[in-house]
Amino acid sequence: MPEHSENAAADLMGNIMETIAENLPKQKSVRFDDGSSISEQAKKLFGGGENRKKSVHHVLGGGKSADVLLWRNKKISSSVLGVATLVWVFFEWLDYHFLTILCFLLALGMAVQFAWATFAAVLSKGSPSSVPRVQLPEELFANAGAAAGAQLNRTLGYLQDVSCGRDLKQLLIVIAGFFAAAIVGSFCNFLTVIYVGFVCAHTLPVLYERYQDQVDDFLYNILGVVQSQYRKLDTKGILKGGVSKFRKSD
Repeated sequence: MPEHSENAAADLMGNIMETIAENLPKQKSVRFDDGSSISEQAKKLFGGGENRKKSVHHVLGGGKSADVLLWRNKKISSSVLGVATLVWVFFEWLDYHFLTILCFLLALGMAVQFAWATFAAVLSKGSPSSVPRVQLPEELFANAGAAAGAQLNRTLGYLQDVSCGRDLKQLLIVIAGFFAAAIVGSFCNFLTVIYVGFVCAHTLPVLYERYQDQVDDFLYNILGVVQSQYRKLDTKGILKGGVSKFRKSD
C-alpha cells in the first residue's frame, strides 16, 4: 500500500512537470527573432509616442487617484505621502497605539473647544454656539465604503478568474506572489508592508512614466535572455529529458 501511494505521487508529479514543460513554449510571448528591435517592442507596453502619459494614467484607473499617483499636483501628492509617513513613524518608530493617539486627539480637541468657548463668552459675550464644530459628511463614508467594496469585488473576481481560467502559468504566478507576500509579512509588520506598498505606489508609476524607454528596454532584454536560455534547454531536450528520466526512475 505505501509503495502504491508513492508510485501515484510520483506519477502525479511527473504529469505536472510534463504539462508545464509542454505548455510553456505554447504561451504567447514577445518575439525577439523578428525584424523589429527590442526597444520598438518595448514601447508597445503602454503605447509609445504621444499617448504614453495618457496610457499610464488610464492604466492607473484615471481620475483624481491617478493624478495623485503620477504627481500631477505636487502639493497634494507630497501631502498624502507626508501624512502616510507621519502615521508610520508614530505607530512604528515611536511605538504609539491607535487607541492612544485617538484618545489624545479627542482630549486635545475638547480642551481647545472648551478654551475657545470660555474666552469667547468672557471677551466678546458670544454664545457657545459660535464655536466651530467638526462634522464629517455622511457622503464621505458612503463613498469610501462603496469604493472599498468595489475594489474588493474586483480583486476577488480577478482571483476567481485566474483559478477558473485553466491557465497553469498564471495560476502559479499568482500563488508565487502570495507566497512571496507571506514571506515578506513574516519579517515585517503589517503596517510596514502597507506603508512600503503605499510608497511604491506613489513613486514607481511616476518613475516609470519618466523613464519608460529605459525600463522597457531593460525588462525586455531580461526577457530575451530568459527566452534564449529556455530555447537552448528545450533544443537540447534537457527539460523533457529530465521529465522522462524522472518518470523512468519510478
